[in-house]
Amino acid sequence: MRHVLSQALGAFARADLLQGATGIQRAERIEHHLGLPAMGVGLYLKRDDHMLVGGGGNKLRKLEFHLGEALKNGVDTLITVGGIQSNHARLTAAVCARLGLECELILSRAVPRADRDYELNGNVLLDQLFGARVQVLDRGADALAAAEARAQQLRAAGRKVLVIPTGGSTPLGSLGYARCAEEIVQQETAMGVRFDEVVVPNGSAGTHAGLAAGFEVLGRGAASVRSWSVLADQQAAAATTLQLTRQALALLGHAASLDASAINIDGSQLGEGYGLPTQAMLEAVRLMARCEGVLVDPVYSGKAFAGLLADLRQGRYRRGDNVLFIMTGGTPGLYAYRETFAEPVQGASCVASR
Repeated sequence: MRHVLSQALGAFARADLLQGATGIQRAERIEHHLGLPAMGVGLYLKRDDHMLVGGGGNKLRKLEFHLGEALKNGVDTLITVGGIQSNHARLTAAVCARLGLECELILSRAVPRADRDYELNGNVLLDQLFGARVQVLDRGADALAAAEARAQQLRAAGRKVLVIPTGGSTPLGSLGYARCAEEIVQQETAMGVRFDEVVVPNGSAGTHAGLAAGFEVLGRGAASVRSWSVLADQQAAAATTLQLTRQALALLGHAASLDASAINIDGSQLGEGYGLPTQAMLEAVRLMARCEGVLVDPVYSGKAFAGLLADLRQGRYRRGDNVLFIMTGGTPGLYAYRETFAEPVQGASCVASR
């Protein structure tokens, strides 16, 4: 079935922003910390945080397809939306810098924070370095409506403008992670290992939806993807992900219907809301750093990895299972949460289980 997916994806224009597959490494120190060798469970990390443009992250896979379409149509200006610390906004700005396009970011106050680090550090600092024009709206404002209004102004002045919604999570953008599913299967063959479950955070749903669509076309099944919601409650996240997966499958010419039960989402790590820290997230970020020397962000992967840690500790996986955690990037956001990480957290040391 791999050739079917490759052929379907080949029908879409794509800008090569990754320049090759991202690596997969085994998290051996965390395995020993959790006692996984005795349980016969393997834990692997796919490094989608290691890419060549803008500091890397999962949004680049989505932008490959958005930019492919934009360049094909002669677009000269991109406008996108997101929260103040949006990883998607930062990477859109970086891609525009690389390709010589104008970039405008319309950012909203999606998280109830106004401290200096959050307002000025992290992704916000990088947006400016990449040369984007940044507008920050008041809390509650409709960023997408503001983006469309600005696009109309620019079009009236003769510019060719593309507006990309939050996270690039459209059916077209989701194809970036359908392509990632194909990449994972190729890497399995090269490594001689099969991943029984692929784990991701779920914000605007495009990463989960793309992987689910890709694995469905490959015959692996959409249910082989598991995510933790970090933006919406579990029910809303599942509905959005199901719709987006079905739309991505339609773009790929896959006629079979997808049942809601194939969308595997856990809402237990959301906490008080999007971008708001939890104790489990703090422990997960510290544990990854202290065991593996690897950074995960506090908004997306930090909460998803906290959920995966809970599953591993509770014995969800069977002997012989291998789990692949996709590192979706967003590490510049750590610098916006400096005060959050100033307080010590219990249970984050890296000590092998006995």
